[in-house]
Order: sequence, then C-alpha cells, then structure tokens
Amino acid sequence: MAGLYKSEFKNPVINWLDSRLPIFTMMQREYGAFPTPRNFNYFWSFGGLAMVALMVMILTGVFLAMHYVPAADRAFDSVEHIMRDVNYGWLIRYVHMNGGSMFFIVVYIHMFRGLYYGSYKSPRELLWMIGVAILLLMMATAFMGYVLPWGQMSYWGATVITNLFSAIPFVGKAIVTWLWGGFSVDNATLNRFYSLHYLLPFVIVGVVFLHVVALHITGSNNPLGIEPTGPQDTIPFHPYYTIKDMVAMVVFLTLWAALVFFAPNLLGNPDNYIPANPLSTPAHIVPEWYLLPFYAILRSIPNKLFGVIAMFGSILLLFVLPWLDTSPVRSANFRPLYRIFFIPFVIACVVLGIVGANPPQGSWLLIGRIATAWYFLHFLVILPLIGKFERPLPLPESILQPVLRQGGGSGGLPAGATAAPREVS
Repeated sequence: MAGLYKSEFKNPVINWLDSRLPIFTMMQREYGAFPTPRNFNYFWSFGGLAMVALMVMILTGVFLAMHYVPAADRAFDSVEHIMRDVNYGWLIRYVHMNGGSMFFIVVYIHMFRGLYYGSYKSPRELLWMIGVAILLLMMATAFMGYVLPWGQMSYWGATVITNLFSAIPFVGKAIVTWLWGGFSVDNATLNRFYSLHYLLPFVIVGVVFLHVVALHITGSNNPLGIEPTGPQDTIPFHPYYTIKDMVAMVVFLTLWAALVFFAPNLLGNPDNYIPANPLSTPAHIVPEWYLLPFYAILRSIPNKLFGVIAMFGSILLLFVLPWLDTSPVRSANFRPLYRIFFIPFVIACVVLGIVGANPPQGSWLLIGRIATAWYFLHFLVILPLIGKFERPLPLPESILQPVLRQGGGSGGLPAGATAAPREVS
C-alpha cells in the first residue's frame, strides 16, 4: 500500500528510505535546488566554514574527553598524558586548541561581513540576533575550555573573570560562590566548567540549526543588498556554491593545518604550561586573544561595575543593531558615508584586541578608552545619525545586471545591456 509521500529518487534504496523519511528530498530542496543570489563573493563562504569548524571541534572534543580527568590534582597531568602517551593525542589536542582560534576567526569575519553589507536589516533581524546568541555561547564555551588545562593562566583567568560578577550589587558575591561551587576556584569549579564545556557545543548545534532555518526562510543577503526580483537573479546552491565553498574550505583547512603543524602554540600563552598555583599570581593575566577586545573594554573603565556593564553591553548592543541603523539601504557599497565610518570602527576593534593583550597602564590605558568610546559612539550615535543625513547611491534594478556587466553570469539580457538605477524609497 502506497504511503502519502512518493519519493522521486531513482535509486531504489534511497527511494525506499526517502518515501518513509524524506531527508534526501529535504537536503535536495534546501541545499541543492535552493535559489541563491548569483552574486555571492567569498565572504559568503565563512558561514559554511564556521559549521565545519564546529563539527571538527565537537569531534576532537569527544576524543579528548575520553582521556581528560576533571580533577584539580590530575587535570594538568591528564593533558600531558594526552600529549605524550595517547596515540596522536598531540594532534587531536592541537587541532582542538587551535580550532577555537580558527572558529572565532571565521565567525568574526562572518559578522563583519554582515555589518558591512547590512545583513542584519529587515527581514533578517531575527537571523542576526540568533547569530549574536551563537557568539555568546561560543564565548562561554571557549572561556570554560580555557580553564580545563588547569595551568597558571587557566586558573587565574577563571579567578579574575568569575570575580567580575561580584560587582553586581547585593547578590554578586553569592553568584561568584555559586559559580565556584565553593569559596575559591577549585575542584568543584573545574568539574562544573568541564560539564558545561562538553554540553554547550551541542547547544550551539541546536542554535545553528535555528540560524540555518531562519536563513532559508528569509533567504540570503548579497553584496548589493537588494532582494532577487525573479529567477534570473538566482542560481541553485548546488553545484555553484558548493564548489565555491569547497575551494574556500581547502584554503581554510590548509591554514589550520599550517598552524597545527608549524606553530601550534603561536596563539597560546606560555604560562599555561605551568601547573596552576593558587599562591603564585602571573604578572599579567589575559584571556585568549578572541576575548581580548571585550577584556580591554572592561579594563578601560575605572569603576568595576560600570566596566562589567560596558563589557556585556558591547555584545548586547549587537542584538538591537537592526533598530540602531536607520538607513533604508543595506549594502555599504551604496552608502559612501557609512563606508567612511566603518573603517575606523574596524580599526577600533583591532586596537581593543591589542590593548587587551597589554597591561592597563600608561598610553595603553588611554588608547583603550579612546577605542572603547569610539566603539559605543559608532553604534549609539554615528549609525542613527548616518541613516538620517546620508544620501545613498542609486541601487541597481536587479542583481542580474551588475553580474552581467562584470562577466559573472549568463542568460537573461545581453551582456552589454544596462539597467536604469532605482532610487532609494
């Protein structure tokens, strides 16, 4: 007796399975024939690279968890055991350790691409907000993972960062005690962080699934920042963008492999190869490089409570970004004034990362405060004002016309045809 759904795949095995659980039909619809703007550049490959990095991190993390011992008196030695005694343990750990950096690199590029091309604007506000939630989960997961080797920087980094919650009036100290599981960073803290570090990546997978669903509902933004006007503006995701993403993946994995095999400790801190010692404080306590900009914001404000508020506020601002940017135009390609101010914003973010890696004194403190002020000015003052006073350039009528003029498409109008620009409404 035939079921309610009939698969169209010719392979009998796939047809049998797909008729009962249409996963192949769904994959074909969402990743095969899915209509995608035909003018993507390689910046649109970084979302897929982030998914690859996430899968590698989970896989290597599962293998590391088989040998790691989450105990204050054995954690450091268990990491050394993985590096020295487990077959290819050194490789798994270096892939995982540097994978965190590679993951953040592609996610930060992915986000700055969204900021430049206005991918947070209507109708993709929720898509953007889910992406910011993924960033927060990544930061929490990375911080807890940094504690697990139980070296000097792990121990004191955990002590300093968790102590930030003590700035919260009335309940701060109780929150810190609850996080520690006692009255200092010790065995209970390590166990809690280990459990959450193992759990949160799977939560990230779930949120990434929502991110992809939201993307496939609204469709992707593109470098022009305009919506497709018809089938002539789109191409199937496969094979065009699967091939393009594979090229990007080869380059990405090559750089990752170069880091693992030739400079595995380049982005690490040498103090973390010293066992944790509660009686010896490192001269300069810093988190991993991908958290340094937020750490610099925290230290640039003299008041501890306001510093904590500013640090978390710098991320929470991203949630309301779609409503802070008042311009009707998405892409910075058609926003000359926004392009001018986007460059110092990127510079400020890089400078904050550099400042976070240096002691908060002298000129570094002044530079950090200037960069922090510019970061908040960009979102709270500059973006709203630009949207009111900027005169954007005329937008093209469709995605197809610029593509044909650049020789990047086929079909539709002749290559020499031009389209009248459309004014911004």
